[in-house]
Amino acid sequence: MGRRLRIGIDTGGTFTDVVALDEDTGEIVTTKTPSTPADPAEGFADGAGKALRLAGAEPGDVAALCHGTTVATNRLLEDRVDGLGLVTTEGFEAILEIARQSVPDGYGNSYFWVKPPRIVPVHRVRTVGGRLDHTGAELRPFDEASAVAAARWFRDEGVRAIGVCLLHSYADPAHELAMREVLRREHPDAVVSLSCEVLREYREYERAVTTLVDAAVKPAMNGYLARITERAPSRLLVMKSNGGVLSADEVARQPITTVLSGPAAGALGAAFVVARSGHGSVVTLDGGGTSTDVAVVLDGEPTLTTEGAIGRHPVKIPMIDIVTVGAGGGSVAWRSAEGALKVGPRSAGADPGPLCYGRGGAEVTVTDAHAVLGRIPPHLLGGEVPLDVDAARAGLAALAADLGLKAERAAAGILEISAWNQANAIRQITVRRGLDVRDYPLVAFGGSGPLLACRLLDVLGLPAAVIPENPGNLSAFGLLTVDVRNDYVRTRVVRDAELDPALLGEVFADLEDEAAGALAREGFGRDLRRFARSADLRYYGQAFEVRVPAPAGAPDAAFRAEVVRRFHDEHEALYGYCHRGDARHPVEWVNLRVSGIGPITRPRLRERPPGDGDTSRSRTGTRRVYFDAWEDAAVHRRERLAPGDVLHGPAVIEEFGSTLPLHPGFRARLDGYGNLVVTR
Repeated sequence: MGRRLRIGIDTGGTFTDVVALDEDTGEIVTTKTPSTPADPAEGFADGAGKALRLAGAEPGDVAALCHGTTVATNRLLEDRVDGLGLVTTEGFEAILEIARQSVPDGYGNSYFWVKPPRIVPVHRVRTVGGRLDHTGAELRPFDEASAVAAARWFRDEGVRAIGVCLLHSYADPAHELAMREVLRREHPDAVVSLSCEVLREYREYERAVTTLVDAAVKPAMNGYLARITERAPSRLLVMKSNGGVLSADEVARQPITTVLSGPAAGALGAAFVVARSGHGSVVTLDGGGTSTDVAVVLDGEPTLTTEGAIGRHPVKIPMIDIVTVGAGGGSVAWRSAEGALKVGPRSAGADPGPLCYGRGGAEVTVTDAHAVLGRIPPHLLGGEVPLDVDAARAGLAALAADLGLKAERAAAGILEISAWNQANAIRQITVRRGLDVRDYPLVAFGGSGPLLACRLLDVLGLPAAVIPENPGNLSAFGLLTVDVRNDYVRTRVVRDAELDPALLGEVFADLEDEAAGALAREGFGRDLRRFARSADLRYYGQAFEVRVPAPAGAPDAAFRAEVVRRFHDEHEALYGYCHRGDARHPVEWVNLRVSGIGPITRPRLRERPPGDGDTSRSRTGTRRVYFDAWEDAAVHRRERLAPGDVLHGPAVIEEFGSTLPLHPGFRARLDGYGNLVVTR
């Protein structure tokens, strides 16, 4: 009988991370290959091939391949959404122009703020006759003549990506389905996204933009999925923003669900790994070459949101709540017009990369500062990527002279600014959400994640930092820990006092039928399917909702009361008050949700026996490292450490995909699962 391997491949801006898991033995192989921004599919294929060689396996041994991709995210961040068209209800052609009245940073700081260009300009918005009310009842029939005229206009103008968002289609999709049939007949080359399939809930603006974003990324995403499917040695699963995976065929129907898929895998991988060590609630920090992503894990589960945005585009889909900042290893250091030192958000990327990569880079980056200060070795990936430290030193000296600083001070300043950029992102995901950051250990991973861990403990007052084993590949590992998952939503706005439990049962049953169909297409039998219910509630008159889990079983009066109780509790936890028992503030139900879950076999993390405490076996030498001054720091190989071993700073702990500079006054202890726990 052949082997059964599952491979996780996470394509980042600088490196493509790969983890191969033997499902029978539990053996794990990790590696990295350079990303190929011109065609990410090449880096994907290179990574899969390298993992197979290291594992001594054949393509036929691969049972499944899980992939986290940034193709959809990058198109939005780079604003490559040209050539879109919108079909909406007659009289609502200005929906994108009106948008929302929110202004960045508040009106006090935005006197001269101008709305950015709409995702679809006014002249590429077409309207059709027909009207539904908020219950789905038809007020005016669908006007096929205007629909045909709109379809032919798009065809004649060469507009091939079209979003359809008709008023109240969340309540009844009939008019949107009719519009799709017209487009198929009159404009068969068009790529069409319907709001009733992308986001079946109310709020016309957010639903319209989310649908248009789906249409914008669909051609590029489907082409990419087709290319990697051809090269994949087995069934391909793609990571979604909601913390689940789906087959490539299912993802192709709604490619918008893959935005932020890489960071989502990292947060899930971190939650899985550190939970075994007793850390149920943590802050995760995924430091890459281009950016740093932070998230919060509460009781073993990353927090979710539907109020996200990619670039300037609001995207209202279920996603792990992640804050991203341009503070990666490749972030460029530069002098502002005022003469101040700045770091990021622009990145040197994978090509040409930092100065020390020796690929023609011309700007100093965070990685260059680490190299010059001795905090990383003069090579990466176990010697596969040699670093030109002299080139980094020369570039840094020029920047330092321009700033009137010594080279060491300029390099230390670059790292200090980068640390504060990361700290501010952590504050945004914690303090702004009512969480005390000092209560949560930091899980630092990614190629550059552990590099500033000690400084972040000081800046934020965190109790500890946990550095998982193979931190540079944790996002790829996270791909192997997640279930197949799809989310379904239906809007039903009704006050609790007027709610018929039979309506809840009907809607939840419909949503579970949809989820069951998707899981059946993924190959999950009836006994393996799981369903998780939730509901969005608010007090009457509020603009936004609070989501709470809903119990299983037939909805009845007790079911309704339990969901309302959970809403009061969650509202009080989030905002410090609730209106429990106050008839002046009745509760209103807004959205009902179901997640269909197909469980997969997770990796097994084995606890290791303790060592004898002798750390001399891990020590490889001494290197001059600059912290607040130049010091002789012991250099250790992480893979030679045993559980219970303790190292004291100043020291540098090196491994294949990452490095931990251990500052003076800090210590690192290896726990039974191979995690380094850093404390003061």
